[in-house]
Amino acid sequence: MDASYDVAVPASLLIPIDLFGSKKHKNLPRGELGFVDSSGNPVFRVIRQSKSSSLSSSPPRHDTKLLLDAAGDSVFSIVRGRNGSWQIFKVDHGEKKELICNVQRTRKSLTRTELEVLVIGESCGVLGSSFKMKGFPFQKSCTIYQGDSIVAQTSLMHKLHQIYVRRGKFRVTIYPGSVDHAFIVTLVVIFLSSGK
Repeated sequence: MDASYDVAVPASLLIPIDLFGSKKHKNLPRGELGFVDSSGNPVFRVIRQSKSSSLSSSPPRHDTKLLLDAAGDSVFSIVRGRNGSWQIFKVDHGEKKELICNVQRTRKSLTRTELEVLVIGESCGVLGSSFKMKGFPFQKSCTIYQGDSIVAQTSLMHKLHQIYVRRGKFRVTIYPGSVDHAFIVTLVVIFLSSGK
């Protein structure tokens, strides 16, 4: 009897990636939202953009945030409009380069928030594709869909024997696919801001 098995294993296994979000990471200034990988290495951080920044070529709106990568370079600019909508701009060398998507709140109730994302630019997926975000920002619970497929989910960090779950740290699970991780983190930042 032959004990050897010929099992085909793909060269690159498609496994979900977890990022951990918090405003209390040790390598970030206090109050800045940051995302680290499972080893604790900083991956992204979010800062509020000053009104006198070079990126503000248009008149200042309600709220503008920048998503920075681990090297401190700007990746996306998130601009919140007056009507409860958001715009995401691709940033290149410190300047807004291209509007890549619009985000609009479609439902807000005490226990549920839903946002619709329409991709305009070609940087983050198929032109004209749409994403949906559904969940409860207060509990940092969100599911991001592209069509009928789940692209990412967020959840609070639960521990065994913990009666009260703190809302300061949460997990972002990004499922395998062709969606940029920075884009997913940007959508999570918008979703968390939608509850305010």
